Amino acid sequence: MQLVGNIRALVGKLPKALITVEANRSLERMKRCRKVQRRLLKELLWMHRESHFAHAYKLDRMSTIDNFRKYFPVTNFEDYRPYIEQLKKGNLRALLGANSKLLMFSLSSGTTSESKFIPITDRFLKDYRRGWRNWGVRVLNEHKPVCTRSIVQLTSDYDKFRTPGGTPCGNISGLVAAMQLKIVRAMYTIPSIVSKIESPEKKTYTALRLALTDSEVAMLTTANPSTLIHWTRFAESHAEDLIRDIHDGTLSVELDHTVQRELDRKVSRPEPVRARRLHKIFERHGTLVPKEVWPNLSVLAVWTGGSAGAFLPKLHELFGDIPVRDHGLSASEGRMTIPVEDGIAPGILDVESHYFEFIPAEEYETSNPTILEAHELEAGQDYYILLTTSSGFYRYDICDVVRCTGFHGSTPMLRFLHKGAHISNVTGEKITEFQAVEAIDNAKRRLGLSFEYFTLAPTWSDPPFYHVVSEELADGDHRASRSVAEQFAAEVDRELQRLNCEYKEKRESGRLENVRWHCIPHAAWLQFSRTRQMNVGGSFEQYKHPCLSPSLTFLDELQKAATEIKVREKNIIRLQTTGRAAS
Repeated sequence: MQLVGNIRALVGKLPKALITVEANRSLERMKRCRKVQRRLLKELLWMHRESHFAHAYKLDRMSTIDNFRKYFPVTNFEDYRPYIEQLKKGNLRALLGANSKLLMFSLSSGTTSESKFIPITDRFLKDYRRGWRNWGVRVLNEHKPVCTRSIVQLTSDYDKFRTPGGTPCGNISGLVAAMQLKIVRAMYTIPSIVSKIESPEKKTYTALRLALTDSEVAMLTTANPSTLIHWTRFAESHAEDLIRDIHDGTLSVELDHTVQRELDRKVSRPEPVRARRLHKIFERHGTLVPKEVWPNLSVLAVWTGGSAGAFLPKLHELFGDIPVRDHGLSASEGRMTIPVEDGIAPGILDVESHYFEFIPAEEYETSNPTILEAHELEAGQDYYILLTTSSGFYRYDICDVVRCTGFHGSTPMLRFLHKGAHISNVTGEKITEFQAVEAIDNAKRRLGLSFEYFTLAPTWSDPPFYHVVSEELADGDHRASRSVAEQFAAEVDRELQRLNCEYKEKRESGRLENVRWHCIPHAAWLQFSRTRQMNVGGSFEQYKHPCLSPSLTFLDELQKAATEIKVREKNIIRLQTTGRAAS
């Protein structure tokens, strides 16, 4: 253990010596937003100019940046799908230039039942890793124990399966972990091979078995704070088995032979002293309190923007007053912001990685919206982001809504608010309105149910879950008994898992609970609709009922409308009764 500690101490000093200077230079360059962005866009337009996509969209004829911004349309994934299908078969020229190398596809939930395959090129990965280094070196400098102790990072497999052309498909975080030098991996408690474990329960158990053994953990990092909350619940319910395994030098889950063989070196050594210490913590509190399990824990690195912020009170309840550093806004399509302080969600726009444009939120669904460059944003205003990347996407609408909170030089600081109006994302599931409608319609048809108004909406809990909020069943239908309600909710849940791979993953890992069904009187829906029309200034003809809402308070709003109607009805009855008595 002393040797491991010495290696960690050595490696921990290297980033400070080798990367801090470059990270500071990068932050200084990022102050010159327009200059950096314009230079980058020229590179990106040149990079794939000979691809089939570029020819089809006449991108090769747009010789200037102004021409590109004037004539190239805003795009979404469906515009790229035919070309990506060719990429999957090995035809790289469909979307990429001759000098670009395709490393993998990052998988993300699509608007339909099909996953999105996001191409990750060598240049994209280089920019992605630089952004993480710029983020990470500031964390190391500000939280000294991380430099000399260990990091627990949770990643997913980058090579879950291969396309017909032989390209790996999975998660980019797994690729980054797999490419790290062995000496750098010495800082990490959980080896990258753990990402190969397919079963969510086995993967969680194995990761905890390794992490609980290491008393030197100084940082826990994963994308969503809900994962750390899930970890603490899992550790509590499996504490006795975990402590016994640590004591005996065993791992009591059956794994693939290749994974098991590589992990044997990590888990085969009995740790009775560590096991006794964990057992005392468990006896004292009835759970494995993180701050006592890892007394050197100095920082948690998770998302804090958007709906992820709702998990923070519970996170602090479980982990105590430990600083939290936001990862920054990122997606399969690209990394967008780099937070540089603890406890805040906004980050500096990563203007060295992608070319960014923005649509003011109030103009998003208009026919000819204003499209701004990054340096043109205004503090306090909300925008949708468009990305032009080194993976062959141009003016790509990622459907993220952000708020400009200030500036780093002329570069905006952005805070993630939520996915677009037609996407709900509490723990990373990114359910689309299309998926919500198809899931509920299929469930209604199978069970013979009939109702007009419905909305799928998240509800905050521990863990959170989705409600199908509908009007009461139509006349002539049987009223929803408990068994029918449970069947319907279970059917919607199964459909969502079929349609959305990320929802399925969150359900299997316990980060989302099963769907539930809640009925509201028809009159309450009408009242709710009228209120929304007045709030947005729209007309009845223009009003679009939300079949999916990202709001955690949607059900509360409807119940408020139902209560108002009940009060109004009681008042009418009281007045009628008073009138009859008077006459």
